Amino acid sequence: MDDPAIEPLLENLKQSDQSVREQATQQLWQIWFQQKGAYGLDLLRRSQLSYEAGDLEGAEAILTTLVENQPDFAEAWNRRAVLHYVQGDYADSLSDCRKVTELNPIHFGAWHGMGLCHAALGQHREAIRAFQKALDIQPYALINQKLILECTALLS
Repeated sequence: MDDPAIEPLLENLKQSDQSVREQATQQLWQIWFQQKGAYGLDLLRRSQLSYEAGDLEGAEAILTTLVENQPDFAEAWNRRAVLHYVQGDYADSLSDCRKVTELNPIHFGAWHGMGLCHAALGQHREAIRAFQKALDIQPYALINQKLILECTALLS
């Protein structure tokens, strides 16, 4: 994504001030969700409403149509990865996370999700690498630090 606002936000993720980091995180998510304007945002919202209503098939159908029609919309791939993950479909979630990071290499959420998938599949070395990539982008993300430690312990 070529948005000049992204670089300063990435720098803000590395600041010691928690409020600066939280604001930068929220702004990055906003940029990513709004990549395709009202059209993409509306479909992401509809898929979320379907998910919240328990209609996982409907949510997946919306997201699949969205990634087919807008294959460069990283957040659509990411939302589908999340849906696959909560359904326990780690291989498909991992595949979608890889697509997200291919489109948007700084997507800390997708790197984190990739780590979760690898961990769920018992691939702890790969999980550590993915959590480390997320941590490189968001160095204060304690959850990734914790998960790296957990996966490291499982290797010994």
